[in-house]
Amino acid sequence: MKTRVIQTNGSTDVISTRGLSKSYNGAAVLDDLHLNVPQHSIFGFLGPNGAGKTTTIKLLLGLTKPTSGGATVVGRDAGRESLDIRQHVGYLAQQPQFYDHLTARETLRFTLSLFFRGPKEAIDGRVAESLELVGLSARADRPVRGFSGGERQRLGIAQAYINHPDLLILDEPAASLDPMGRRDVLKVMERLRERTTVFYSTHILDDVERVSDTVAILAAGRMIAEAPVSELLAGTGAATFEMTLKGRPEGLAAQLGAEPWVSSLTRADTGELSTLTIAVSDEDAAERGLLRSAIADEDVTVTAFGRTRHSLEDVFVDLLQEGASR
Repeated sequence: MKTRVIQTNGSTDVISTRGLSKSYNGAAVLDDLHLNVPQHSIFGFLGPNGAGKTTTIKLLLGLTKPTSGGATVVGRDAGRESLDIRQHVGYLAQQPQFYDHLTARETLRFTLSLFFRGPKEAIDGRVAESLELVGLSARADRPVRGFSGGERQRLGIAQAYINHPDLLILDEPAASLDPMGRRDVLKVMERLRERTTVFYSTHILDDVERVSDTVAILAAGRMIAEAPVSELLAGTGAATFEMTLKGRPEGLAAQLGAEPWVSSLTRADTGELSTLTIAVSDEDAAERGLLRSAIADEDVTVTAFGRTRHSLEDVFVDLLQEGASR
């Protein structure tokens, strides 16, 4: 399988917005959005309900006009070339609707007929490929009315992808699914990474952390962060280590707290165990000195040690609080 390179005036960004804004009756629902979505990425567009995610999608597809600013999608102007854009973009609404009496195969064949005129063998081949991609080959000839929520979402993704678009836009693709359904949808999104670019809106933090390369966080219509997920999870403050101990940790805590590379140290006791949380200004010194000092202290036994890993939930809440205080 060959990946496609989209010609976007020298850029490989599939989506690029410049000060994109939208107001209704004088109230801003999207304000000064600057967004860049790289080709062949899974880009999570994260925010609470009402943050402006669906409005952004409508603007990208040319379904509504911006109050100010603009966007290019697959190298085309979203305001002037929206019809052309829709030939190169697959879209899945949050709750896709189907003709329930049709089978999955019939549904995809009907959708493909809107885009593709070719021999029956080519049509059947593309339909079969899409069904296999989303894991529905075994249910291809069953009516959609009997499909579970997760199966309907996967069929919706297959329908959005049937024309082999350069960009897939998915609006909350796993929001209403149980854990198994969400897992299956996320697996499909990962398979699509080499075939196309996936831009999806969500408010589910775990999904973003599991499959996204890059995330933009939207709150009250304003973007408060855009970065690779790995960068957000690394945190922007001091490196922090946690050490769990048995014994009498008072002496070790005092020793470590006096080190010049220790920014702060807190201690929490739970039963026989004590946990030291240590923020440091020099990671190399901490990696050399923390565990060595603990092992040398005869009053304690180390039961666990490691660098604290931020969760996306921690980062998300911190960014929302920072945004609210500005």
